[in-house]
Amino acid sequence: MNMQTSSVIAPPAPRSLADMRLPEVMMRDILLKTVFRQNLDMVTEIARTICLPVTVTQELVDLARGQKLLEATGTLHAGSGGEMGYQLTEAGKARAQDALAQSEYYGAMPVPMDVYAEQVQRQSIRNIQITRAQLTAAMGHLILPDNLLGHLGPAVGAGRSILMYGPPGNGKSSISNGIRDALGDRIYIPRAVEYAGQVITVYDPIVHSAAEELVDGPTSLRRTSSRFDTRYVLCDRPTVVTGGELSLSMLDLVYNPTARTYQAPLQLKSTGGVFIVDDLGRQAEPPQALINRWIVPLEESRDILALQSGEKFEVPFDTLVIFSTNFHPNEIFDRAALRRIFFKIKVDGPCQADFLKIFNLVAEKKQMPVDQATLSYLLDEKYPLIDNDYANYQPGFLIDQMISICDFEGIPYQMTPDLIDRAWDNMFVRDEAIIH
Repeated sequence: MNMQTSSVIAPPAPRSLADMRLPEVMMRDILLKTVFRQNLDMVTEIARTICLPVTVTQELVDLARGQKLLEATGTLHAGSGGEMGYQLTEAGKARAQDALAQSEYYGAMPVPMDVYAEQVQRQSIRNIQITRAQLTAAMGHLILPDNLLGHLGPAVGAGRSILMYGPPGNGKSSISNGIRDALGDRIYIPRAVEYAGQVITVYDPIVHSAAEELVDGPTSLRRTSSRFDTRYVLCDRPTVVTGGELSLSMLDLVYNPTARTYQAPLQLKSTGGVFIVDDLGRQAEPPQALINRWIVPLEESRDILALQSGEKFEVPFDTLVIFSTNFHPNEIFDRAALRRIFFKIKVDGPCQADFLKIFNLVAEKKQMPVDQATLSYLLDEKYPLIDNDYANYQPGFLIDQMISICDFEGIPYQMTPDLIDRAWDNMFVRDEAIIH
């Protein structure tokens, strides 16, 4: 994928504690917990770990010193430009332990939810302008009809919801991944956000792909901190892919009762990117229930989450949601649900010409010699048995089957009518009585 240079406006670094818009006690306690857990003693080290500029960190250190929670050690670190060392006082250690009993969270200072919402607007997925050339380049490995790209382009550019439906095995999942690749730019993901004094971790290395210059993490000496607020990580636009395992509970805040911390749900982690619900209709909950959960986010660009206390609050919802299903929409949704899905795109199987293109591409990739007589046998004798119902997955399936047979028989890769027959038998299950 050709990565575009990010044109997103970076979040500005705070210049003072007042700029933080966080409760002073919360910031002080995170500082004390971090120093206690990480055994830090220099302001520059502390600044890197809590992801704040040195000047703001010094202001916070001075606040803690004024409350007799930190003290200067009187030691100048020669290797750090004569920097003064600090340590927790006994009162500071006691306060750090009390704070850890309330929440184990320490490290990067969280970003207030309303401040994060402002950054979401600056880097909204709806600000993306995507061209046919970009989408074609991202889908270059797929054989797709031109009219399908014509439907997909406006849908992706709108940054709204998309429902792709059609028979299985025709590349709906691959198209979803191609859409993700077409986005191409980068946005800023907060390490954690704050609401009502609670910290919710957002940045997840499994979901978020950090830009190379930042992969060293918050404690790396090589990190640069002057260009933007390093409480954020510059990442590729995120993509979350779920399938049959998706449940409604996965869309709620994840609370760790031992650490007394929260983790963002999947849709919040995907903010500014793509959330793919694959195989819709295979989940434990009915599709209608899943769609009902998305109604407010899809229509109002905001989601509603709940803390353990039951308090509900709003979070920004700025995600391109792609639903993919093998069922006809009328079978699994009512009209009201379908009305709320912005784009509905049918993905059919290929025509015979496109099927042959796919077959030849797969054969070349897998080094299977194409025999035209055998290919004619496949098209003239086999496909009429299933009403010439071609699917994108079939060339790869048939060729893999023939390769497996050739490997087993110890013969060179080849296509013959007999091998086609054997491969075909594995592609379909005959309807016949099973004798017990």
